[in-house]
Amino acid sequence: MTGMTSNARRPLLNRRLAEFGTTIFAEMSALALSTGSINLGQGFPDTDGPEEVREAAVRALRDGRGNQYPPGPGVPELRTAIAAHQKHRYGLSYDPDREVLVTAGATEAIAATLLALLEPGDEVIAFEPYYDSYAACIAMAGGTRVPVTLRPHEGTRDGVADRRFRLDLDELRDAVTDNTRLLLINTPHNPTGTVLTREELTEIARLAVERDLLVVTDEVYEHLVFDDAEHLPLASFPGMRERTVTIGSAGKTFSFTGWKVGWITSTPDLVTAVRSAKQFLTYVSSGPFQYAVAEALALPDSYFADFRADMLAKRDLLAAGLTDAGFEVYRPAGTYFITTDIRPLGESDGFAFCRALPERAGVVAIPNAVFYDHREAGAPFVRFAFCKRTEVLEEAVKRLKAAW
Repeated sequence: MTGMTSNARRPLLNRRLAEFGTTIFAEMSALALSTGSINLGQGFPDTDGPEEVREAAVRALRDGRGNQYPPGPGVPELRTAIAAHQKHRYGLSYDPDREVLVTAGATEAIAATLLALLEPGDEVIAFEPYYDSYAACIAMAGGTRVPVTLRPHEGTRDGVADRRFRLDLDELRDAVTDNTRLLLINTPHNPTGTVLTREELTEIARLAVERDLLVVTDEVYEHLVFDDAEHLPLASFPGMRERTVTIGSAGKTFSFTGWKVGWITSTPDLVTAVRSAKQFLTYVSSGPFQYAVAEALALPDSYFADFRADMLAKRDLLAAGLTDAGFEVYRPAGTYFITTDIRPLGESDGFAFCRALPERAGVVAIPNAVFYDHREAGAPFVRFAFCKRTEVLEEAVKRLKAAW
């Protein structure tokens, strides 16, 4: 047997990905299955979206639309529908042929955008805690992530304690250096549920223009904003249309997360750059589903209002139950996740807490620390998803209350 070469002794995994193992979502979902627990960890609905949208996918399959490779940028019907959606909702005009690109979900949109726009040594500012693929995609592109931490803030709202996570604009400004290439913004924000205000977005836009930064905005929860929060695309602010890549997705809005249909909207030059990277990832995907999502985007405004109202009721149900069980609850202004503080329960390690929770209460959650570079900042926080059937949430609340 011949001896190992020096190449064989080198670790198999690319060193840029060495810090990333199996995702926490895979670990906790497997734990949910093995223990028979209610999975409030991974953010997927437990019911399908509108029947008419599902039937649109069936029609496309039967009619042979999308069964072979669709066009690289996406089918024209979907690109037109995305442009119409941006115009109707936000007054943003995009050319469907030159300024819209369909992707394999928002995850590929993030990856393709960062691979296209970053070079080794470029710094990327992202709000911490952040969706875990951000860190991995920045690493794969050779960039350096620079976290700006959203911190807990307790105020009052109508005389009641109002706990939210807030952005420190001074900290953001101080994080920008001569090596900063882009800002990676997520609003509504996963996992904290924060929705950036008009004032905050105005300052972010001013900073981006002043320092000539590119901005990538992940807006997949755009239709899930509650109370008096309002989703405002950063691309609609002065000076931002020409420097912003906006990412959207059908999965969260229409409850078909397995279809993996996402998109970006931006300038022709930025879309061309992202397409150059994207074509060597999936090239194309989700052919028949693209036609169905085109019809979904044209649903009446009442669909989006009803969807939001349903999720609001579920948010309030789970938030009240978590509060009664002894958690400190940060009521989200958007998304379908609730962040809680476990210290009132006498706990402080979110990882240990979540790994023990299935056996203790028959419920699965996600430790927020996995979304932080500064793990200690996220240690006592745990995220629960409320995009489940009402009876499932009621049973989860019952189990959690009984455990404490």
